[in-house]
Amino acid sequence: MNKHPKALPYLFLTEMWERFGYYLMIGIFLLYMTDVEGGLGFDRALGSDVFGTFIALVYITPFIGGLLADRILGFRKSIVIGGVLMGIGYLLLAIPHNLTTFYASLFIMILGNGFFKPNISTLLGNLYNEDKYKALKDDGYSYFYMGINIGALICNFVAAYLRNNYGWGYAFAAAGIGMFVGVAVFISGWKHYAHADVRREVSPQEGSVTTLLSSVLLPALVTGILAWNIPGNIFGSDSTDAFLFGAMPVVGFYLWILRKATAAEKPRIQALLTVYAIVIVFWAVFKQNGTALTTWAEFYTDRSMPTLVEPVAEALGSTQTIKMEAKEYPVYDSQFRTQKGPEGKIIKAVGMPPYFINVPENERPPEGSSVELVSTEIFQSVNPFFVIILTPVVIFVFTWLRRRGKEPTTPAKIGWGLVISALSTLVTIWGVYACNNGAVKASAWWVVMTYFVITFGELCLSPMGLSMVSKMAPPRIAGLMMGGWQLATSLGNKLSGVLAKLWDNYDNKADFFWVNFIMLSAAALVLFLLLRWLNRIFREQGVY
Repeated sequence: MNKHPKALPYLFLTEMWERFGYYLMIGIFLLYMTDVEGGLGFDRALGSDVFGTFIALVYITPFIGGLLADRILGFRKSIVIGGVLMGIGYLLLAIPHNLTTFYASLFIMILGNGFFKPNISTLLGNLYNEDKYKALKDDGYSYFYMGINIGALICNFVAAYLRNNYGWGYAFAAAGIGMFVGVAVFISGWKHYAHADVRREVSPQEGSVTTLLSSVLLPALVTGILAWNIPGNIFGSDSTDAFLFGAMPVVGFYLWILRKATAAEKPRIQALLTVYAIVIVFWAVFKQNGTALTTWAEFYTDRSMPTLVEPVAEALGSTQTIKMEAKEYPVYDSQFRTQKGPEGKIIKAVGMPPYFINVPENERPPEGSSVELVSTEIFQSVNPFFVIILTPVVIFVFTWLRRRGKEPTTPAKIGWGLVISALSTLVTIWGVYACNNGAVKASAWWVVMTYFVITFGELCLSPMGLSMVSKMAPPRIAGLMMGGWQLATSLGNKLSGVLAKLWDNYDNKADFFWVNFIMLSAAALVLFLLLRWLNRIFREQGVY
């Protein structure tokens, strides 16, 4: 990293701590909402809907944060405001069994992420605009992405230890503390990115921030509220209707930007918007790590561990103790769907812990004993672990190819990321067949291998996408176009929640993952059909 800007380590560590808080919260979010004892007691469909809506909204507000940073606040102030808001949101989430503070905390986190997320990525890109750093931009974003995943790796161990030993609130409070540490790190490196925090002059014809927000944000809110109140619903739930209809004015705003762009800017914006539309599918599948794959790990996966590993796991705080005792538990069917009574309340009955439903009777521990299992959220550390391990490998491979003049273009890297991600769903499908659709516990290696494969796809797509936006976005709307990448992520995140909500509708879980495979394969095909056109624009714009 010695050849990179001096500010890189500060941004690396800031994003590491921000992602520590975010992924800690996300790692236990569905588990907390669906916990009928210490959590909120939501059913899985409602929990998946809230989860998908939240991770969608945290990626749609960056369009506002990017606009305000471009025009008024600057990148550094926006990042600090966003970090403080998110820290407050996590601390509010620590208040137990209070739906008012629960939803208030989500709202504050959504606003905070809008200020933070697009602007730290744009600030990083600005640091690489100097000629001596331009060729290192892809590598810089890869290192930055590795920082993200160090935070995502360690947070789940902290979450598991705190929620198993002290309760949900302590885990959420740790997320808030981590966020404030990240803000402190960012402020400590303030001078190193002062030269990259440049606000631009706005021409009168571009419109003021007030005009733009009133013409975009107000219609989005009005449309969303009206869609929420549609009798019944169109896309499966009121929240989904509200989000998708509310997002339309924002999408229309980006099309308006394209229409008003200069002749020199239009090809750049066309290429970016095209890639944005395609990668929505990637996020729709990838973000199921917090919903469908968490459910798979919770109920379908063998989370027992060898005796030799138990002391290490306990020391890391990654174990969950389940006592084999007869008491009231929710009643589940063979696919772990909670059963409800006439009034929609979850039925409970005296029986064994739900984890043992698909464990052969002769393999269950005797009544009165206890068993140590890997905490469910720990499986979400597998992906960031592989990111950290594989990022240097991917950088080395692309550097080796670059020196020989054979490095794939940025759009081609994204296309291969989609192909590899599609292959990861085949691993899960194989795992479904291997465990006879959950009739017996699946080996934990199926989850590990799924994450291993999709991590290669992620490394070809996500950091390269951030680098692509930094390279291709017209300088006058750099923050806004980075917000567009977040908007695409937002739409994909919401789609992931819609898909995850359908999990219980599939008696054969392989069919659920086949849908994911088909979606990713179709997206990859579209991108490769457009690859020649995208590469031509990149060449004509002097990006490579």
